[in-house]
Amino acid sequence: MRLGGQRESGNVEDRRGIGGGGLAVGGGLGTIVVVVLALLFGVDPSQFLGDGGGGMPGGPAPASQPAGAPGQPPADDEDIRFVRRVLGSTEDVWNEVFRKNGSDYREPRLQVFKGVADTACGRAGAAVGPFYCPGDQKVYIDLSFYDDLQSKLGAPGDFAQAYVIAHEVGHHIQTLLGTSEKVTNMQRRAGETQANQLSVRLELQADCYAGVWGFYAKQRNILDPGDLEEALGAASAIGDDRLQRQAQGHVVPDSFTHGSSEQRVRWFRQGFDSGDVRRCDTFSARSF
Repeated sequence: MRLGGQRESGNVEDRRGIGGGGLAVGGGLGTIVVVVLALLFGVDPSQFLGDGGGGMPGGPAPASQPAGAPGQPPADDEDIRFVRRVLGSTEDVWNEVFRKNGSDYREPRLQVFKGVADTACGRAGAAVGPFYCPGDQKVYIDLSFYDDLQSKLGAPGDFAQAYVIAHEVGHHIQTLLGTSEKVTNMQRRAGETQANQLSVRLELQADCYAGVWGFYAKQRNILDPGDLEEALGAASAIGDDRLQRQAQGHVVPDSFTHGSSEQRVRWFRQGFDSGDVRRCDTFSARSF
């Protein structure tokens, strides 16, 4: 990606090196089961977050350390600048899309953390992977996830990393449009299999929204040759069928919550090829 001259978002909070309230995080992503959880980004984090015995945190987040404090990465760290530029690109795209449709876009915040984060959805360890919390309308990511994306799943590249952020921003779009709330209400009345299918449709729509962002990124000439293949490789790598086969040696389609590799690739391409959010209606599609 050609992000060198791109605007950096002011909505990124760098909380690496700042304590997260005392949650003990296990010794890395040693087992394939934990890796699978880490790579199923986009889930409702309340399914996995521990509350430390005190319920969801209701107090303020720990105060930020001053720049240059011990353990705090420098403000111009290239990793954080990449995140700021990608998020800035999504802001530019979605502000334009919402404006064209006669409404205003409310930008999400993104918190980069290391090890553990306190959120409105609970306390999150790194093993949860990147996620969006509708309670505070924030995207959360531990950047070590990118190492796993490359080394454990074979999905390298900066556009693959940008796709992760764009997918989570897609969940923010769903929150703004009321889609997430409707799906949650439907899931409460549904059986397990139907609830899982609704989750799959929600995740595939977020993939499609990420593709819409990719369409505009291509129009703005910030993509390099091969970038699309990186994103498709990442979408394929985190398909439920592929992850289940790695984890347990067989696939259980009724338990899918994010979609198969083929579905995730197809819906990302739907958004990327069209640039049209109306093409992302996974809930009306007979076959998804």
